[in-house]
Amino acid sequence: MKTGVYPGTFDPITLGHMDIIRRGAKLVDRLVIGVTTNPAKSPMFSVEERLAMVRREIDGIAGEIDVVTFDSLLMDFAEREGAALIVRGLRAVADFEYEYQMAGMNQQLNDRIETVFLMADVSLQPIASRLVKEIALYGGDIGKFVTPAVAADVARRVGEIGRKGT
Repeated sequence: MKTGVYPGTFDPITLGHMDIIRRGAKLVDRLVIGVTTNPAKSPMFSVEERLAMVRREIDGIAGEIDVVTFDSLLMDFAEREGAALIVRGLRAVADFEYEYQMAGMNQQLNDRIETVFLMADVSLQPIASRLVKEIALYGGDIGKFVTPAVAADVARRVGEIGRKGT
């Protein structure tokens, strides 16, 4: 059984993430979505909230898909999950430069696990969780970038923390 890992913060999960999950699930027998923390990012949602959000959003996608949290080096997590590959989504050239460097570092850590890059659908390429949060915090409509349920989650959180610019 071939296992792949798709890691990310998913804060929040976007239509771009969903595209990569659907396509990545077709490449492996089992896809593990690893929801992680990133010290360089300020999450809007807790890890538990993001786990629940991702699980809700992937319901109905074909294939064996597990959603788990991890707080370790990606290659250690992938090894624990028995992964043969890491699935990464690319939106633009800037993504490629960063992901290429990370893939090289990961290969140095564990050369038994390959990194596979999937180009985001053209209509989804500009979507980034960071920008979705920023738009929402300034009162903008994020409906083109996330599902209605995620938009409602974000609106609730923005209501709790307060909107910027008011």
